[in-house]
Amino acid sequence: MRTDAMGWHTGFMGQRVLVTILLLIGLAPLLTGAEEMLVSGAWLEKRLGNAEVVILHVGTPADYQEGHIPGARLLRLEDISVTSADGLRTELPRVDALEAAFGKLGVTEEATVVVYHTGRAVQTATRAWFTLDYLGLGGRAALLDGGFALWKKEGRAVSTEAAPSAAGHFTPRPAPVKVASAEWIRMRLKDPGVMIIDARAPEYFSGADKGAMIRGGRIPGAISATYSLFLDEDGRLQSREALRKLLHAGERQPEPVRVTYCHSGVQATVPYFAGRYLGLEMRLYDASFQDWSRRKEYPVTSGADESR
Repeated sequence: MRTDAMGWHTGFMGQRVLVTILLLIGLAPLLTGAEEMLVSGAWLEKRLGNAEVVILHVGTPADYQEGHIPGARLLRLEDISVTSADGLRTELPRVDALEAAFGKLGVTEEATVVVYHTGRAVQTATRAWFTLDYLGLGGRAALLDGGFALWKKEGRAVSTEAAPSAAGHFTPRPAPVKVASAEWIRMRLKDPGVMIIDARAPEYFSGADKGAMIRGGRIPGAISATYSLFLDEDGRLQSREALRKLLHAGERQPEPVRVTYCHSGVQATVPYFAGRYLGLEMRLYDASFQDWSRRKEYPVTSGADESR
């Protein structure tokens, strides 16, 4: 057993005692596991003003000015996504651009980052969480359960004052394995080790409505798991049991790699987050159906959910 400069025993039991004491006095904001990927309003309220907790309001300047969690900084979705040269929307930009975007909001190697959304647009916050996960910061990032709407419903403090700017620095450790390409998916359409999750509404999944896509329908073999089903009536993430059913967890052994997609890679981050929360291996088809539908040599299918 070692003793540090403050006289704390740093063996296993000593570390547990130290963490417990720090939690009791409010000095241990860091996340410690999958459970802490999702934090409550009560958890965050206790840490308001803590310099090691960076709160990101994912929304627009207008809704930020109307009201936000005290100390939160505004993160616009366009700050962390781009439209590609060939017209694909909400694509991941270059890593250095992401580093700059999060760095100017105070994100550091040591910070715990909490993202939240306004209204019921949870997909904007989960897209921000996915981006942090892609950069290697998923273990230090959390989603506020229920977002700003539940925060206000619970009667917690709201501010209209802009948080002071605070530059931060971290070393990005991008993980391309968390992103799937169209080519990667096409090669694995019949692979039992890959499960494709379609997060769009049923009318787009079935092909009854093609929306803005060149072709309607879905990727062959995809399973429907509309992103809104992952939330309860208060906008909180559903129970673990419900999430497992939505993601068909436990139906194949070993568990397959799950690839999520939607229209343009935003709604699909809701099942991506839920899967990571459950400890499943997840990938995001960032270009999503806007990309697949215009690849005329790639197959699409339509009609009822063939997985039911």
